Order: sequence, then C-alpha cells, then structure tokens
Amino acid sequence: MTEEWFALWTRSRHEQVVREQLERKQIETFLPTVTRWSRWKDRKKKIDWPLFPGYCFARFDSQQRLPVLKCTGVVNIVSFEGEPAPIPEHEIAGIRQLVESDLAYDPCPMIREGEMVEVMHGPLKGVVGRLVRKGAHARLVLSVDLIGQAVSVEVDAADVRAY
Repeated sequence: MTEEWFALWTRSRHEQVVREQLERKQIETFLPTVTRWSRWKDRKKKIDWPLFPGYCFARFDSQQRLPVLKCTGVVNIVSFEGEPAPIPEHEIAGIRQLVESDLAYDPCPMIREGEMVEVMHGPLKGVVGRLVRKGAHARLVLSVDLIGQAVSVEVDAADVRAY
C-alpha cells in the first residue's frame, strides 16, 4: 500500500483543527494559507486564512482512511465514483512551492471559458458577462441578448468570479 495525497472536505472554519488532529496521529498534512488583513471596529490584524477554504490536504494510504475520517471537522475525503481521488504529487508540490515563495498570490475560482462571471473589483464591479478567453487578462463579453448584440472588454482575471 502506498501513501498518496488526498483532499479532505472539512466543516466550515475547521481546516486548522483537522490539520492539528492529523499531525497528532502522525499523518502528513498540508494546509496552504494566504495572509490577509482583517478589520474590526477597533483594530486591523494580519491573519492567515486557508487558501482553499473548506479543504485540507493529507498524505495517507487510502485503505487506512478510518483514522482520517474520525477526526472532528472532517466531512469526507474528496472522491470520484465512491473512491478517494488521489491528488498528483506535482500539484501539491507546485502549491507548496508557491506558498513558500515571496510571490504575491490570491486564490481564484476555476472558471471555464464560456461560463457566466461577475466582476468583483474595479470600474466594472457588479457587471455580469460571459468569459470568452482566460489568461492573465480575461476577455469578458457583455451582451444585450434582446437585440443580439455584444461588446467585449479585457479585465484582470483575478477580478472575476463565477456568477
């Protein structure tokens, strides 16, 4: 039996709790985080938030998954057709390399070309359109369906989310 990486679906805001429990059970974990400023009425503070909210990664033998599933906060192991779906080592390594670097990064949703998106920041905030090209700059098409006309504009890919 070989150990592979798996994504664990966790209860909301339980990623850290799950990681700590797994580490106590000698199971290798990876919880990538992003540092953000949080603001309250009286102060601001830098806080590390999970890069992928609701998920924690763990390396274990899929045949020995019961200790993982018994951890408080673990909802399930991300699976495909009823079987835990392993994550390729290079994907975990790539994310690990990014979070350990000094580069600025932000999570972004997996949006496919052709999907409807909403602009979240900038002068087009709140505008909804269809994503026709994805790259560093996304090509967003805004249409008036009633008259069958459209216009396209480039927006920063980080500024859109699935609608």
